[in-house]
Amino acid sequence: MKNDTITLAMTGASGAHYGFRLLECLLKAEKNVHLLISSAAQVVINTETNHHIGSNPDDVSRYLHDLYQPAPSQLTVFGKTQWMAPIASGSNASKAMVVCPCSSATLSSIARGSSTDLIERAADVILKEQRKLILVTREMPLSVIHLENMLSLARLGVSILPASPGFYHKPEKVEDLIDFVVARILDHLSVEHHLVPPWGT
Repeated sequence: MKNDTITLAMTGASGAHYGFRLLECLLKAEKNVHLLISSAAQVVINTETNHHIGSNPDDVSRYLHDLYQPAPSQLTVFGKTQWMAPIASGSNASKAMVVCPCSSATLSSIARGSSTDLIERAADVILKEQRKLILVTREMPLSVIHLENMLSLARLGVSILPASPGFYHKPEKVEDLIDFVVARILDHLSVEHHLVPPWGT
């Protein structure tokens, strides 16, 4: 049976709001989600948002289930060393994976195939199984190292989707800018949404 689950990883780059909004939209679209949050992402979440998710997978799961009210078994949270998680093996690889936001450190680790934690391993599995991998990078300026890592992954078919919102939809608040980026991610996942009107409509 084909696995239609989407894996979402949040890492330690600025832009935690993108990850939470994407998670909300995926759950509303009735997608099953496997969620991974790095230790660095927890620091960023506490710094940038009003979310208090806790520090272990069970706490995170309880918080997000209370917040979004997903259907039973729709959202599963894994810890960084849960090597028996289904996403650690190609025999149960997710349909797609998004790292949002994606730190430069995570970008580098994925490009080098490090697999030192479950986020990196899950991305490695997606690559070797030739599934959809989207990296929502958030860094400026970009060094040659960043660019070379992006190029090596793009050559493997990875979608490098920088968190660079457009302005042609005339955003009036920060949430509009967040939705622009999340809309583009959903487009690449072929998930229907109504966040931002398509160009020319």
